[in-house]
Amino acid sequence: MIHFNNDYNRTAHPAIMQALAEGAAESHVGYGLDGWCEKGAALIREAIGRPEAEVHYLLGGTQANYTVISALLRPFQSVICADSGHINVHETGAVEHCGFKIQGLPMTDGKITAEQIAAEAELYRSSEIKEHITQPRLVYLSLPTEFGTIYTKAELTAIRRVCDEYGLLLYVDGARLAYGIAAADCDMTLPELASLVDVFYIGGTKCGAMFGEAVVFCRAELAENFRSYIKQNGGMLAKGWLLGLQFATLFTDELYLNIGRRAVEQAMQIREAFAAKGIMPYIESSTNQQFVVLDEAQMAQLGEKYIYEYEKNLGGGRHCVRFCTSWSTQPEEVAELLADIAAL
Repeated sequence: MIHFNNDYNRTAHPAIMQALAEGAAESHVGYGLDGWCEKGAALIREAIGRPEAEVHYLLGGTQANYTVISALLRPFQSVICADSGHINVHETGAVEHCGFKIQGLPMTDGKITAEQIAAEAELYRSSEIKEHITQPRLVYLSLPTEFGTIYTKAELTAIRRVCDEYGLLLYVDGARLAYGIAAADCDMTLPELASLVDVFYIGGTKCGAMFGEAVVFCRAELAENFRSYIKQNGGMLAKGWLLGLQFATLFTDELYLNIGRRAVEQAMQIREAFAAKGIMPYIESSTNQQFVVLDEAQMAQLGEKYIYEYEKNLGGGRHCVRFCTSWSTQPEEVAELLADIAAL
């Protein structure tokens, strides 16, 4: 079977495997205080053009999200996000488990607007019973979104203005950031993204690493005591150099960006093949995730050879499924899929 179900179905990019093998005999101090972690952080700061940024490593996306949110919010504060946001639908209530309310707003193609955020924040600012309701304090976005769509620079700039007006922090989940930056309709560079947000994380797990995410505090003062939050939330890896080494590898010679470009190019071939067959997208995605509407016969035919992600039943015998490319998707796998789509 050929896997197109997600972007983390193989161990790690060969360059990372090689770096891990070459460094296997090295000895390090623990808990992320080693030379590899500092090198990875320095390369990230250089790539985003923020020499003052603080970089911390965690093991996975859910852990990164609830640890960052726990560190930035007080117990009576809440998070604004799209109702389809990962923290709202796919993290088993991890943020709520930490004691913080999520205020989900109706999304359009996975995104929310500056106007929606302003309206939600205004409800609190104009309230005469603030002690009875939670205070919105942080806006959570994903780039790309859960549906593979992209916030443009103009959209993110407008959201930044609203955050500044209402005293909100802006946090971006970058689990698939490499694929988002590579999208044709992404008009932002990493430095431009970093200039517009307070905190974001650079996804490693889904973008070539064996595991790990790099949390970047663009405002260093927000990272006060963050190592304590990491430890308290079970995220401080004793062998922290395993994270630093991977990110140092990903941010050498633009490997991270090149991984994204390659996977997006493959995804566009798949999108075009479905379109040529008259198979409609569920949502137009410009990234490595392609959501298409198949009937049951088409699903069964492709299911004989491919593992894809089932999303939802649309009724009338129609279903939304996802085909996902990654750093590990091979050209011959894409070629086979394109031929089999044409044969539907």
